[in-house]
This record gives sequence, C-alpha cells and structure tokens, in this order.
Amino acid sequence: MKKTKLGEFEELVLLTVACLQEEAYGVEIKRELEERLKEKLSVGSIQSALKRMEQKGFLTSAFGEATQKRGGKRKRIYTATPYAHRILADMKEIRASLWNAIPAVIGARLAHELKAI
Repeated sequence: MKKTKLGEFEELVLLTVACLQEEAYGVEIKRELEERLKEKLSVGSIQSALKRMEQKGFLTSAFGEATQKRGGKRKRIYTATPYAHRILADMKEIRASLWNAIPAVIGARLAHELKAI
C-alpha cells in the first residue's frame, strides 16, 4: 500500500483514537482533544477527519451496543488499523529525528558565527 498523507489534525485525531481504544467514538474523541488542545472543536471537524481517515485505511469503525442513556442510539466506535499504527510510528520517528537535529543545527550555526567574529 502506498504511503498516504496524514494532515496535522488527522494525526491528532488518529492518536486520540489509538489512546481511547474501545472508547473511541465521536463525542469522546472531541472531549479528549479539546482537553489536550485547550480549545473548542466542532463535531463536524472531528467527523470529517474520521470519515477521511476511514476512507484512507487508517481507521475501521463498527457500531457499539445501543444504550438507554443515548435513547437507544448506538455509538460508532473507531479503531486504528495496523497500517495507521505503522504510519504513526513513522511520523513519531521523523518528528523525533527533526527535534533531535535542532540543537545540532543551532550549535553548528553558532560555532560558525563565533568563528566569523
């Protein structure tokens, strides 16, 4: 399968799904992200990202059991696919590599500037 692009917001939603596991449904994903990002998000933005990622093969979904609390409505539970876990691991590695390179770049630039003085 060719590597599919993952946007920043999609990555955050996907990470949240992976964290929540069997509790990964729309409202709970929204609540968790809002708490971590310290900002309000629309339900539509979450639902759109979930749908896109399901189409890209990052997620699967299935309906949970109907509950009286939800008026008999069932939750759509999302699960990250093995492909998603691989892409997330790749993204983590790339980001760590870039973060680790920052001090080296700054240090090399500073050393070069000091030699020029």
